[in-house]
Formats: sequence, C-alpha cells, structure tokens
Amino acid sequence: MVHTQPAFKHVNRLTVLLSSEQENWHQTVRRLLEPQGVETLAARSGREALNLVQSREVHVAVLDQSMPQLNGLQVVKLMRDTLHASAPPAILLANQLTTHLLHEALGMHVFSVLSKPVDFNLLLDALARVMRRHYEGKWPVGFNQG
Repeated sequence: MVHTQPAFKHVNRLTVLLSSEQENWHQTVRRLLEPQGVETLAARSGREALNLVQSREVHVAVLDQSMPQLNGLQVVKLMRDTLHASAPPAILLANQLTTHLLHEALGMHVFSVLSKPVDFNLLLDALARVMRRHYEGKWPVGFNQG
C-alpha cells in the first residue's frame, strides 16, 4: 500500500487531535505534548472530532473508540471517505482490545490501537512512530522520542 502525505500550507507545528470525553485526559496529554512543540486540539465527541479534522489541519488523530455520537472507528471511516489521502493517521484508544476490534482497525488502516487507561509512554511512542512514518524530517524541532 502506498501512503501519500497531505499537502501542508504554512505549517509550523504538528497538530494532534485528542478526542475523549475526559477533560483531565486532554489536559494531561496537552501538558506532555505542548512543551515538545506540538499543538493539541480537544474533541469530546466523535462528531466534534470529525468537524475539527474537516475544518482544521490535523496531522494525527487520537480517537477514543467509546466517544458519544460517533465512535473512533466511525470517525476514521468518515475521515477516509471525506478526506481520502489527506486523512490524518489515526491512533485508536479502546477499553477492550478484542480480536474483532483489532481486525476492524487493521482493515481501516488505523496506525495503532492502545488500551485504556492509556499508558502515556505508549502514546508518546505511537506518536513518535507516526512522525517517523508519515512526517519524517518535517517537524517539530523539539519533538523526539525520549
């Protein structure tokens, strides 16, 4: 499979969408990423996540499978259907990593699936792998796996 990279216009920072109903989770991840030069956007529902991806330049979407309105995989499908090759890579967060869920995620080309509660080291590692695979050498100067 060929991975195409979206075209970027005047982008100085990597933008990561964080979608979860839990406000504390957004704040914790924001505190981890923003000192590394990463901009974060918060969404509390699948519909809000989809709207942000369609209206803002998002480089990685971290999606909770158990979001209201649209779950994480539904958002991935709609991103792919509407944005096609410019849809950002997705990291899915799930309460239970079932074989069915992993099969579905693999079929939708989800970059990584992590179990909840999220181990922040695993999330940072998944983001670093997205950077290497999709955005090698593009950003941000301060972002590295540590």
